[in-house]
Amino acid sequence: MIFLKYDRRIFQNFDWMLFALVMSICAIGIINIYSTGFSLIDNRSPLYLKQLQWIMLGLSLMLVTFLIDYRAINQAAYIIYAISIASLVFVALFGHTANGAQRWISFGFLLFQPSELMKVTIIIALARYFDDHKSNEPYLLRELFVPFLMVIVPGVLILKQPDLGTALVTIIVSASIVLFIGMNWKSILIAVASVLAMLPLAWLFLKDYQKDRLLTFLSPESDPLGTGYHIIQSMIAIGSGGFLGKGFLKGSQTQLKFLPEQQTDFVFSVFAEEWGFVGGLVLMLMFISLIIWGLKIAWHSKDLLGTILAFGITALIAWQVVINMGMVLGMIPVVGIPLPFLSYGGSAIVTLLGAIGLLMNVSVRRFILQR
Repeated sequence: MIFLKYDRRIFQNFDWMLFALVMSICAIGIINIYSTGFSLIDNRSPLYLKQLQWIMLGLSLMLVTFLIDYRAINQAAYIIYAISIASLVFVALFGHTANGAQRWISFGFLLFQPSELMKVTIIIALARYFDDHKSNEPYLLRELFVPFLMVIVPGVLILKQPDLGTALVTIIVSASIVLFIGMNWKSILIAVASVLAMLPLAWLFLKDYQKDRLLTFLSPESDPLGTGYHIIQSMIAIGSGGFLGKGFLKGSQTQLKFLPEQQTDFVFSVFAEEWGFVGGLVLMLMFISLIIWGLKIAWHSKDLLGTILAFGITALIAWQVVINMGMVLGMIPVVGIPLPFLSYGGSAIVTLLGAIGLLMNVSVRRFILQR
């Protein structure tokens, strides 16, 4: 029985470094979210308390995904995937709508975003598939038809919500896993050529506001009060932070509410304005340490399944950090990706902490499993 079998080595080899890194970033996130809700006129904001509640719920899920042997989770991978797909279909038919997007399932007292769960679900499902279909040779394109369907189905459902950012992350993380496992070079070239050829067609399916965001990226000054407003205010906030920052609760762009979506997508801009280049650098180094630690866990895993799970979870965190920071710095178009563990959002923080529990699961069991 590999479900909840007690083994003292699980706790003796607990990954304190991983836990400390994640909790430290979460703590910074709570402080930062408090700052986004504070204003010179009204300092009453429950957002940071709500985030703390979500983190506590996420820690409960982390404990569950840590204790249940990841091989048992692997056995239920396709069931978890089917439930996640069903939840996306439910959202498409009956989902809660807000700000023009239909992305949530309402449970009365809370809203849950299934697309956030799908980011982790697709990692678990692909790990199961490639563990069941091991190959000593790089995979050919025709051998990846089933994984392609596994990724494209939720990708399309998420795009229809519409949620371009989450769909892109899901696809990019999945592609990273495939490249990590090994893919024939000719197949890679064919796949890249096919994607490039489909870009003009993909443009036709984008919403008008999504097209505007992409075009604004090239010249945000062309519409400073419209589509370019977010990125312009973000860069002003980051630049005004200077080397050491303006200080906690002293960021003008944040406190005067010039910076939109400051508790979610642009939370790093708030942090950089208050803590400056030094604070931003420290935060980046914490994320880099977390990513390196996750790759180390993947490298030392005792089986292919654990390796794929650890790599996939690490890739999920890494890509979201790269895209979010690139977005707020004006290096890539605004696509609506939260910064892991820092941005406000219940579904995102709960599923990410659950994924960290799974990463800890792989880490600790390398001391128990034999190759």
